[in-house]
Amino acid sequence: MLVLAIDQGTTNTKALIVDESGHIHARASSPSSTQYPHPGWAEQSATGIWDDTRSVIGAVVAQMNGRSIDAIAISNQRETIVAWDAETGKPVGPAILWQCRRTAPECASLISAGHNKAVEAATGLGINPMFPASKLAWILKNRQEARELLSQGRLRAGTVDSWLLWKLTDGAVFATDHSNASRTQLFDTERLEWSSELAEIFGTPTSCLPEPRPSDSRFGETAAGVTSLPSGTPIMTMLGDSHAALYGHGVRRPGTVKATYGTGSSLMTLTPQRVSSSHGLSGTIAWTDKSGTAYALEGNILVSAQAAAFIAGLLGIGDAGQLSDLAQTVDTADGVTFVPALSGLGAPHWNDHATGTVAGMTHGTTPAHVARATFEAIAMQIADVFEAMQSDVGMRLSGLRTDGGASSNAFLMQLQSDLLQCSVESAVVEEVSALGAAAMAFRALGKEWLPDTRSKRYEPWMTPEAAAAIRATWQDAIRRACD
Repeated sequence: MLVLAIDQGTTNTKALIVDESGHIHARASSPSSTQYPHPGWAEQSATGIWDDTRSVIGAVVAQMNGRSIDAIAISNQRETIVAWDAETGKPVGPAILWQCRRTAPECASLISAGHNKAVEAATGLGINPMFPASKLAWILKNRQEARELLSQGRLRAGTVDSWLLWKLTDGAVFATDHSNASRTQLFDTERLEWSSELAEIFGTPTSCLPEPRPSDSRFGETAAGVTSLPSGTPIMTMLGDSHAALYGHGVRRPGTVKATYGTGSSLMTLTPQRVSSSHGLSGTIAWTDKSGTAYALEGNILVSAQAAAFIAGLLGIGDAGQLSDLAQTVDTADGVTFVPALSGLGAPHWNDHATGTVAGMTHGTTPAHVARATFEAIAMQIADVFEAMQSDVGMRLSGLRTDGGASSNAFLMQLQSDLLQCSVESAVVEEVSALGAAAMAFRALGKEWLPDTRSKRYEPWMTPEAAAAIRATWQDAIRRACD
């Protein structure tokens, strides 16, 4: 039995074909391009997202020498919204990315008007421009075509999973899963349905939104001619990428935290029931399957591993790998801090007005100190969210399991263990989100299977006193960035 797992991310679109023993038979990847047309804006071509997906599907199918695919599983970048015409399938402008902050003023107005409490109660999410609700309102206000299509009943709007499902089925199915729906701020996570009350708050309709379904649903079948797959291949799972990574790590009960190191970072931990955070985190649906609804706490960091590429570019030294090599030539950052608030600050601080700062420099500061401060910043942001999670759940969490491109950096992972003062297990395989979605698809097909996410384990080397001193310097830097 073979499952084709698609992982449509912000930086890359990946596909792999895996069997029920966990053996990966084929892999393919295509890089994604993001545009930043104005300060705080972030967009991708919706057509480009689909073209990349078709390309990686074609690449892995070509490696299988005619062997048939039994099912498709999808994991996707979350909170990115696509709007399109139901008749033509043509997107209404670019996809607005999760990173985009263009609706920050509108979100601030909604908070000032006293709506945040009601939104948090229904969704677990504090009002923020990261989530699609305010983005959809922006589309309807600023794109005339979208308003016209809405009046004609032809507007479709959804997260990337629903866009890919629509394209794979050639417009036959318009649906999303509960994990993605729970990230829109338009979905009641207790009633598991779109909320007319939330829609009224944000000024958005629900008529253009996809049908929400459990994550392990049989969402539809591929149509003929849209990809290199034959018609009738079932789409058995859809999950937001962070949720799929948690599932891929084999986490099925509370106590362990998953962290994905990508453009941004997502930390997620399961909770016994629906939780409302008191420490700047989000309550969310992890997934729904035949066992019921699994709830989680999550913290989203807006700029994580991307910070290394950013500083490498500023210093003119090549790429993030070279920056890491440079950082390891010094034992400390010598008091230098870098707060990568390039798109504001996410969890647990949530400050849209914060800007990136480099502080603590002296005549003795070298590029190596700035490089080390950059990797400390990535680890510090993770530590901030991890500690907030412990405060919310009221218990010591057992450790951190990591994935994503930057999790393969041994220097960063050791630094993470040092600053958290706990064990860190880094997955050896890169495609944890794709494997998590595949595992759920196999389960839906009656094949219980846990991905082989063998990991490298890191234990703290740094003394607790040294770690605490670095953490204190970081907290001072955060306060300055937020002033």
